[in-house]
Amino acid sequence: MSFKIKNGVLVKYKEENEITDIVIPNGITSIGDSAFEDCTKLTSIIIPDSVTSIGNNTFCNCRNLRSITIPDNLISIGDNAFKDCILLTSITIPDTVTNIGNGAFRGCTYLKSIIIPDSITNILKLSILLDTI
Repeated sequence: MSFKIKNGVLVKYKEENEITDIVIPNGITSIGDSAFEDCTKLTSIIIPDSVTSIGNNTFCNCRNLRSITIPDNLISIGDNAFKDCILLTSITIPDTVTNIGNGAFRGCTYLKSIIIPDSITNILKLSILLDTI
């Protein structure tokens, strides 16, 4: 797998021909802006407990992403983090998350279940909900 890591931040993933599951290495503290953007072959990703933040546009346009394991230590999800992940059907946000960025789930047309904990103190615009109301 082709990860570019700098100071504990996964800054870029270079998509390869075949992708079943991706497991982000333990010890990564943050997934940087646009790190997995346009990885259209990505179907499943496991994020370790060491990750505390997911940046802006991190998984944007990962159109085949169906499954994501979000760590229990995550604090923030950036703007448009999962935008246009159209095959994502459910997501559980852990109690540690306090911030969900603008449009984090915009365009997730098959997202049927999203569990948002009481710990959330800031949701700029959770488009998956607002666009359908």
